[in-house]
Amino acid sequence: MSVLELSEQEILRRESLEELRKMGIEPYPAAEYVVTDYSQNIKKEFSDGAERKNVTIAGRIMSRRIMGKASFIELQDSEGRVQVYISRDDLCPGEDKEMYNTVFKRLLDIGDFIGVKGYVFRTQMGEISVHASELTLLSKSLKPLPIVKYKDGVAYDSFDNPELRYRQRYVDLVVNDGIKDIFLKRTKVFNTMRDFFNKRGYVEVDTPVLQAIPGGASARPFITHHNALDIPFYLRIANELYLKRLIVGGFEGVYEFSRNFRNEGMDRTHNPEFTAMEIYVSYKDYNWMMDFTEEMIETICLAVNETAEVQVGENTISFKRPFKRISMIDAIREHTGVDINGMTEEQLRETCRKLGVEVDETMGKGKMIDEIFGEKCEKFYIQPTFITDYPIEMSPLCKRHRTNPELTERFELMVNGKELANAYSELNDPIDQRERFEEQLRLSEKGDDEAMYIDNDFIRALEYGMPPTSGMGIGMDRLVMLMTNQPAIQEVLLFPQMRPEKAQLKDPDSKYIETGIPAEWIEVVQKAGFLTVDSLKGVNPNKFHQDICGLNKKFKMELTNPTKEEVAKWIMLCQ
Repeated sequence: MSVLELSEQEILRRESLEELRKMGIEPYPAAEYVVTDYSQNIKKEFSDGAERKNVTIAGRIMSRRIMGKASFIELQDSEGRVQVYISRDDLCPGEDKEMYNTVFKRLLDIGDFIGVKGYVFRTQMGEISVHASELTLLSKSLKPLPIVKYKDGVAYDSFDNPELRYRQRYVDLVVNDGIKDIFLKRTKVFNTMRDFFNKRGYVEVDTPVLQAIPGGASARPFITHHNALDIPFYLRIANELYLKRLIVGGFEGVYEFSRNFRNEGMDRTHNPEFTAMEIYVSYKDYNWMMDFTEEMIETICLAVNETAEVQVGENTISFKRPFKRISMIDAIREHTGVDINGMTEEQLRETCRKLGVEVDETMGKGKMIDEIFGEKCEKFYIQPTFITDYPIEMSPLCKRHRTNPELTERFELMVNGKELANAYSELNDPIDQRERFEEQLRLSEKGDDEAMYIDNDFIRALEYGMPPTSGMGIGMDRLVMLMTNQPAIQEVLLFPQMRPEKAQLKDPDSKYIETGIPAEWIEVVQKAGFLTVDSLKGVNPNKFHQDICGLNKKFKMELTNPTKEEVAKWIMLCQ
């Protein structure tokens, strides 16, 4: 990397790195550093008047105040922050004071990882701190952290640009309070759900991510190629069909936290890569699954937030059981005044036009009903509500309703105006399943690129017999959004998908050389902010000469400075 690509701070830190090595201090030591205590425990367990406690801690320097022979730093470890008091004479009890005067005061920077040995005490200002007797450099930081300052709960100089925060999550986690807590709560959500299932005897399994047929949902897949088999494969859009194969094979209850991939849009509630949990339990139906789901979510909310109520934006949402239940047809009737029950495809298309719902000729009945509900009803369901009994065209993997063959035994759980969970009494009739797949094929031929593929092996599995089963899938990222009051899915994904970083456009060296600028000076000219030859047009030659000569000196380039006349000629040739 050229020195001109670095900021002044980065250059100084690299110089410190080399000076440390010359002193015999390895900036990136390999040996284990044994930590005995953490910031929060130190503060919690300290007692005035108790026997002095020796501790060994490690973390990142987040701030420091150097005051002659004594200094304070704020050290951030995995649990929080603690103040460290560093006295020159305690750190360097002998004649050699270099560890304090040179290493600590001059060569260490905010962002460096250090280890500290010392004892816990309370300062005159009343702050529980660690009095350092030994300091070890564990990792030198070469890039300066953005410094976010907090006063009375207000953040100043915030690192709050979403583009930067999501792209550089490692910085976001270090400098922004509360970000790490979101992801600790995310883990708590997963662990609580997993424990809920395990206590009931259900088995966690793994199913393929690469699939020859992308089944289990209506979505556009990502396509890749398997070189050894020389056939196309798809990244899974759902794991449903594999989990139901396991029910055929004799498992009574199976579940999986699956990473799914859908080659579709990105917005505040959708990401192409997301985590879903799906569970299938034999001898159950969708009524049992509604009871099971609301108990599970209430349990999670209590574990994560210690209350069944959460604040989500301006809404207070209660996950206390029981949740409201209403059929999809009744929901559409309630919010549009239209009864879609028994409508033909053409009648539905005309109804959509009257309601102002955009449709096209590729859409079948299921898609149009889904559009009506999505645009006219979904937003009203803020409190947890089970929308039940979907029309059969919308649910090709779902069992027909036991009292109305035009409907299916399906529910979706709506919370804060969005779908959170989807569940069925699973279709286990192989003949009916084949007919449903064939209907999906007809939709595909009409142009529906989200219609399901026919999975003949899955039908074969059903022909061996699958017991009555209920299955449920839940979007884990959306659940975490609700439990942590986050407005966008990107806030609960450690590394959401991003567009590639935009590189600054620069002219090739040849264009600069054509104007008479020597090759060795091109990088200096660009460092001065002139990334294209056109940007030099109309520039003041004297100011430009002063700038580039100043950069030559500042970055110790040791180039022979051009004359003002030579620089004026460069600029003239750019006109």
